[in-house]
Amino acid sequence: MAAGIAATDIPDNLAWSALTGPQANVAETLGRAARYRTGFAPLAAVADWADDRAWHDLRELVGAKTPVTVAGGGLAVPDGWETLGRGDGLQLVDVGVAAADDAEAVTLTTDDVPEMLELVARTEPGPFTPRATELGRHLGIRRNGSLVAMAGQRMRVPGWTEISTVCTDPAYRGQGLASRLVRAHVAEIRRRREAAFLHVSASNADALRLYLALGFTVRTTTGFAVVRTPTDERADS
Repeated sequence: MAAGIAATDIPDNLAWSALTGPQANVAETLGRAARYRTGFAPLAAVADWADDRAWHDLRELVGAKTPVTVAGGGLAVPDGWETLGRGDGLQLVDVGVAAADDAEAVTLTTDDVPEMLELVARTEPGPFTPRATELGRHLGIRRNGSLVAMAGQRMRVPGWTEISTVCTDPAYRGQGLASRLVRAHVAEIRRRREAAFLHVSASNADALRLYLALGFTVRTTTGFAVVRTPTDERADS
C-alpha cells in the first residue's frame, strides 16, 4: 500500500464517490444519482441508500422499467423497485502485494475489445463493457498470438484504484498469469501514490485464496444488485 494511505480512507459508497469525483467525466448525473455513461461500466449509484429522493433521481436518470446495477456497502433497495438479481461480495485492499512490472504483459486498447469480450465470455469474471479500456489501463498476456489472460483498472476514488476483470483462459490456468497481471497493476497504481483494491464474490473461494496469498486483505463485505426501476413515479417518491 502506498505510504500515507490507510484502508479506512476508502469510501464505502464507491461508485458514487467515483462518479462524482475522479470519474465525473464519464458520468451522467441527476441530483443525487449518477451512472457511468453507456459502454463504460454498468454501475449506477445514489448518494445515500436511505434517501428516497436519491432513488427518485436515479429513476428519472435511467427511465422507468429499466434494469440497472447498484453496489456498495450497506446496500438497501427501496420498496417499489424490483430486484432481478442480488449477491454478496468482499472488498479487499493491498496490504503487502509483491508488486512487479511484467515484461510479457501488453497494454490492451479499444482495438483489442472484441478479443477481450470473447475471453470474458469464456471465463465470466464479471461485467466488462466495450469502453472499459477508457476507464483505466488494461493489461493482457498473449500466447501464440491469442489473448489468454487479462486484468484492468476500473473504478477510481481519491487515493484508490480498483483492479477488475481478472481472468485467464481455462487452458492456461495454473501458470500464475493472473497473479502476474495483478502485481503489475499494483506496481503502476503505487507509482501514482495510490493504493489498489478489488472485489470478489463471497462464494468464489479460489479467487479469494489467490488474492489473500498475493498480499490483499479483506476490508469489508459489500453487496450488489440488479434492480428494475419502478413504472409508477409514486413508488419511489
